[in-house]
Amino acid sequence: MRVFPYKRPAGEVSFRVTSVRQERQGHYQHDLETTAFSTQERVVALHRVERDDWESVRLGISATLPDRELADGPWTEVAVIAVLAEKATNSRTTVQLQPGPGAGSAWTGHLRFWRSAYRSRADLSVMVVATVDGVRGRVIGRAEDNWLVDLTARAPARQREMTVSEVDFHAGPEWLRPFRDAPWLVETSGDMPTVHLNTGFDGISDLLNSGGSMLEKAVRDMLAAQIATDVWTAVFHSAVSDLEVDEYGSPQWPGGWRDAVLRGMLADVLPDHSETDALREIYARRIASSGWNELQPRINYAAVRRAKVAKNLGTAIRVLDVSQRGSKA
Repeated sequence: MRVFPYKRPAGEVSFRVTSVRQERQGHYQHDLETTAFSTQERVVALHRVERDDWESVRLGISATLPDRELADGPWTEVAVIAVLAEKATNSRTTVQLQPGPGAGSAWTGHLRFWRSAYRSRADLSVMVVATVDGVRGRVIGRAEDNWLVDLTARAPARQREMTVSEVDFHAGPEWLRPFRDAPWLVETSGDMPTVHLNTGFDGISDLLNSGGSMLEKAVRDMLAAQIATDVWTAVFHSAVSDLEVDEYGSPQWPGGWRDAVLRGMLADVLPDHSETDALREIYARRIASSGWNELQPRINYAAVRRAKVAKNLGTAIRVLDVSQRGSKA
């Protein structure tokens, strides 16, 4: 439980996206149908929706606060801020919402962001700040459930699996070209981890997408398990590196896929610790470097377990054994 050195309201802060407008300066302003965003999934999908030549998007936002509690409490200069942020590009756009005309009215506003500043998936959050005990700008509340603004999705649904991108590292994006000899690369800077498969590496795409004989299938599954091991290792290190702390220096669960990765793997990395203690221990070792290297075998073990390497290796050995016996008969 996070403890603050000042009083905060106990009431809930919530928000939703009420409208989405695509804009191209000097050409058009177009309000998207509600099918482009989902209140249930809390997702806005912008890839090839209605028009694909948009330059900016204006999101209508409505937030609900515990107004009665705020009015009776010690908070002054209350402000509600909507924030759109993407880790992959380090982009951040903010807007201050305005209160409605009457008591209990929603706080509303429009957040406009430029397409050129964002790459794939950005988090939309809402926080409440106020002056408390004479100190301005203190965060006194935030919405628990963020929205996702996805520039790569055509439908507003949260993808809970990693993204796989097939691209030729020789001729693809500039940042991938230094890795042209690698068969794959794991990227963890975005909202979801992405595995880039190098189609310029002869045969890898055909092998992973083929059916083939039992031996070919065993080799394919072993290759997939090796890729999965690299993915689990990379996302774990990324999740630990991105941990944020509270005012007292205690690490906080990150949310999203990083949260799921940590909760799943920490049970194997530090099996004798509770979830909370394991999070504190892994963070302490990471920032102090003391004992961090000793954990690498445990991290590798946790990644190998989730990639099901043992199962796939056992299958490959049995299939190879049968194949060799058949060739000698």
